[in-house]
Amino acid sequence: MTDPAAPPLVSFEDVSVVFGGRVHALDHVDLTIARGEVLGLVGESGSGKTTLCRTLIGLTPLTTGWIRIGGAPLIETMAADPLGFRRRVQMLLQDAVASLSPRLTIGRTLEEPIAIHGLPREAARRRLDGLLARLGLPRDIVTKFPHQISGGQARRVGVARALMVEPDLIVADEPTAGLDVSVQGELLNLLMDLRRDLGLTYLLVSHNLNVIRRVTDRTAVMYLGQIVETAPTRDLFDRPAHPYAAALVSTNPAIDPKRRRRPIVLGGEIPSVVDLPSGCRFHTRCPVAQPRCAVDVPAEREVGPGRRVRCHFPFSLAPTAAADALLVAADAATAAAATP
Repeated sequence: MTDPAAPPLVSFEDVSVVFGGRVHALDHVDLTIARGEVLGLVGESGSGKTTLCRTLIGLTPLTTGWIRIGGAPLIETMAADPLGFRRRVQMLLQDAVASLSPRLTIGRTLEEPIAIHGLPREAARRRLDGLLARLGLPRDIVTKFPHQISGGQARRVGVARALMVEPDLIVADEPTAGLDVSVQGELLNLLMDLRRDLGLTYLLVSHNLNVIRRVTDRTAVMYLGQIVETAPTRDLFDRPAHPYAAALVSTNPAIDPKRRRRPIVLGGEIPSVVDLPSGCRFHTRCPVAQPRCAVDVPAEREVGPGRRVRCHFPFSLAPTAAADALLVAADAATAAAATP
């Protein structure tokens, strides 16, 4: 689906976002998204995932750094052709029903992008008819209001609204949240079919690691505003290099009972983004932290094909041995904390 030699569709270059001079929402983020790729973005709540998405769609300004779309700086693209940029980058929101105006029928909602972007109405109506059929939505849904349709249909309407303007990139924020497993599967299959047929690129944000593992090509792991590991998704789940990534993926149950392992429970609270730890951001909760981790800021480095990690001591052990080492360290840290 992707050409490794082609320039990326999206690139974050040393991006930082600081709110009010104190809240470090993003900190020196470097990240690329290849054309036609599905990139997953995971991390605990408050790690900066939503802020990263908001910067990409132009809703949150950068404090430092650059975002490029198709090689052109985002800020220049938006200034030169704001409507053109909005056509290229669309978003699927987590609360699909709330994102639809209760005062507009579904038909009016889907025609709204056409009016905003001044696209030919006849061609747009033909496109709408085609999208309804492709997305498995009944034709009479255009006469209904949001409260008259199901949650699964609302997600599909959100997809149709995004596709009306033929975007290059879709930013999907928890697109399967609140859906039962069967409807989740239908929606994910639909998104992947659209990727194949329309050449779409996705940035997919989710707390559901099963979703990430199933549909993404690469995954970026965020912690306290930083990307701590980026890797091909299969490699990340089979052999995480960063201790935080290892703890995160350990919570995803394996289908094979023989490969199921006890989740690694991290101690302590996530530090405040107003008062960040020195050295490595994760050292206050890391079961395998060394004295150096509290002092020196780790640089991001390549540890394998397509793999980058921000850690002084990335795991190079076999997956089982790495998980065992982290479990032993986590248990020891928990026992020490409980000792009076």
